[in-house]
Amino acid sequence: MSGTKKTSVESENRMKELKAFEDTKSGVKGLLDSGILTIPKIFIRPQDDLVEESNHGKLDIQIPVIDLMGIEIVEIRKEIVSKVRRASKDWGFFRVVNHGIPLTVLNDMLEGIRLFHEQDAVKKQEFYSRDYLKKVRYGSNVDLYWSGAANWRDSLTISLMFSDHIEPDELPEILSNSAIEYINQVTILGETLFDILSESLNLKCDHLKAMGCAKGRAFVCHYYPPCPDPDLTMGTSKHTDPPFLTILLQGQIGGLQVFRNNQWIDIRPVEGSFIINIGDLLQMVSNDEFKSAEHRVLANSVGPRISVACFFSGIAVPAKIYEPIKELISEENVPLYKEFTVFDYMNNFYSKPIGKSGLDDFRLQN
Repeated sequence: MSGTKKTSVESENRMKELKAFEDTKSGVKGLLDSGILTIPKIFIRPQDDLVEESNHGKLDIQIPVIDLMGIEIVEIRKEIVSKVRRASKDWGFFRVVNHGIPLTVLNDMLEGIRLFHEQDAVKKQEFYSRDYLKKVRYGSNVDLYWSGAANWRDSLTISLMFSDHIEPDELPEILSNSAIEYINQVTILGETLFDILSESLNLKCDHLKAMGCAKGRAFVCHYYPPCPDPDLTMGTSKHTDPPFLTILLQGQIGGLQVFRNNQWIDIRPVEGSFIINIGDLLQMVSNDEFKSAEHRVLANSVGPRISVACFFSGIAVPAKIYEPIKELISEENVPLYKEFTVFDYMNNFYSKPIGKSGLDDFRLQN
């Protein structure tokens, strides 16, 4: 068989396998419940990825920690702003503690996500969809049909891209109460963080909020089942986040890593804390002052690992033009990115496999 014909057959077989997985509408959890002992071929990472993996070591260091206790006190706030500035420039990641959200709210949300994903498949299938315009949708692998390998996770997405409000009866009953409380509290935290980030850029504290950066939220609730072959697949492939900012809550099973100085660094779970990371859109409007860092989630033989990421994506409708912030531009610091809308960037980002940043597609050739 010629190389071209073999590739065509392999591609056709892969598409059949992907469709068979999709048609179950039961996700990765459904595979595990069926009693599989090895992962299907569609989840096995390309050989090039596995070779690249062997070329990177791991450093036993931790991301910066920002303690928000006393943020209303002028001198403490200045110190917090300074730490956030350094973390956003050097890492693109930091952990926040003493943020004011009760531990019960966090634990109830994680438990609600677990209960949703572990209920009967028929219940989950009521929310199954690949329509990203739907307010509440369940599925597995947003890039299933164009990725090099599927990731070992399922997701429930609660989208507030086009509305600031959601009613409890729009949500799965099993987590509606915990989700509403969590959404309200994390939204407030997000607004506080945007104030701090504005000040970290030497702007007025409400600058990023006035741009609408705190609007357009999406809460993506991931469920990573235990994997029989964790070395062959990924929980989430390496990528940068497209929005302005991500607030991540993770349970007590690790796997999240950030890429820095050619090394993968573990971001260990710490109960009651949030992981904050800069997104591509904030890197663009800050004109590369803040950086969006590559990160990933390892598959694990134990589980489930549960997390919920709140993405602040800005104003999508009506279309708002974003560009590098004028106050950050000078003769010495020229604009690095062209104008864009949230839809421009998101459509470009999601037209590629996860892991392909869209930043270069919007970068000006100065």
